[in-house]
Amino acid sequence: MTFDKYVAAGAMIGFLTVMAVEPALAHTGADHGAGGFATGFLHPLLGPDHVIAMIAVGLWGVFLGAPAIWVLPIVFPLVMALGGVFGMIEVPLPSVETGIALSAVVLGLCVALAAKPPLWMAALIVGAFAIFHGYAHGAEMPVASDAVSYALGFVVATGLLHLCGIGFGSLARWPAGKLAVRAAGVLIAIAGGAFLSGIA
Repeated sequence: MTFDKYVAAGAMIGFLTVMAVEPALAHTGADHGAGGFATGFLHPLLGPDHVIAMIAVGLWGVFLGAPAIWVLPIVFPLVMALGGVFGMIEVPLPSVETGIALSAVVLGLCVALAAKPPLWMAALIVGAFAIFHGYAHGAEMPVASDAVSYALGFVVATGLLHLCGIGFGSLARWPAGKLAVRAAGVLIAIAGGAFLSGIA
């Protein structure tokens, strides 16, 4: 199996996983169950703002090329896990929902514009937004959940969403595919703007 086929297979698994989950319209802060890994795994998939931002990270990584295509989807979950710890121990962090919505706007625009900053800058942008996403996951952890299993669940789900973005972003190898990927970036930015206006 070639490298491209591995990426396509992984993206398909991630896509099917995402599609199998009933979507939610926003964060409710509600207890999604008392499980550990499964509850953590579902949490990112239940928030469309999380989903589109995670996919945008994968899409942007494709435009940036190697090594960013793998660095960004590694940086995001690692920093997100730290944000999750902050949320679990209730470290004050203002404007979490605004930060999440802004992540979709900014990352969507980076894809739409095919922005190519230096790798360190791209990683810094992605890492900064990861704090907000992780914080939301950690703060909404059900009381009865095992923290480590829960965190592992939302990190794995996030990785699959990144893989979906990478899989779709692979279309950018062709001119028409590049337009489709950039159009997806526009839609992500618009959706992020809608989330942002809903918060304000």
